[in-house]
Amino acid sequence: MNYILDFPLLVFALSFVAIWLSEWIGAFLRERRGSLEEAEREDFNLIVAATLTLLGLIIGFTFSMAISRYDQRKTYEEAEANAIGTEFVRAGLLPATDTASVRALLRNYLDQRILFYVTRDGGRLRQIDAATARLETDLWSAVQAPAVAQPTPVVALAVSGMNDVLNSQGYTQAAWWNRIPGSAWVLMATIAICSNLLVGYGVRRAKGRAMLLLVLPVVVSISFFLISDIDSPRGGIIRVRPQNLESLSQSLFSR
Repeated sequence: MNYILDFPLLVFALSFVAIWLSEWIGAFLRERRGSLEEAEREDFNLIVAATLTLLGLIIGFTFSMAISRYDQRKTYEEAEANAIGTEFVRAGLLPATDTASVRALLRNYLDQRILFYVTRDGGRLRQIDAATARLETDLWSAVQAPAVAQPTPVVALAVSGMNDVLNSQGYTQAAWWNRIPGSAWVLMATIAICSNLLVGYGVRRAKGRAMLLLVLPVVVSISFFLISDIDSPRGGIIRVRPQNLESLSQSLFSR
């Protein structure tokens, strides 16, 4: 399910076809049954209005979920940059040889974190994750040795800062895994298809009916496209740029 949701244009195409077909099926069923009586039409219009209102609410709530997850990813990107920058400074509290080693590892680690945000290829991403895991092990070992040799409050600050660096990466990964559940997408799509089926069933015969039946599918499909785009960390055009990490990288490499 997430594979499809990682391609917002595919989500748009599939949702448009499904919703548009549901409207035409509704129109076909009405033609088979005949026109609605006036008393029936009043009740039918009430049901259609209630169903479309429910669809609008569901789309609004889902869009809000996608926005909150997008904001969370941005927040953790900023937190990562702050943690790495702080630890780079705190590394100066370690012995001189350890300071140089930790700072060199942090620069390499920062490069991998930037690549994590901008890479889309799955194979390349697995390599980045493996390199990041190795660097995290090396970074912890680099502060563990001087902390064991000199367990002072000053050295403890460097250890605490490194702990923040490692934790921030875990929080970021969790935020990128936190997507809108597939079951929520299925329910939303079901409501959209049912509501458009009713709309097609209630459309009166008219010359411009074909164009009329395009409006709602296009609007709903665009909504699905936008939600999918925002909710997909690596797909689409709306993505979290590592601007704080890139700014930090320029600052560190200029020293």
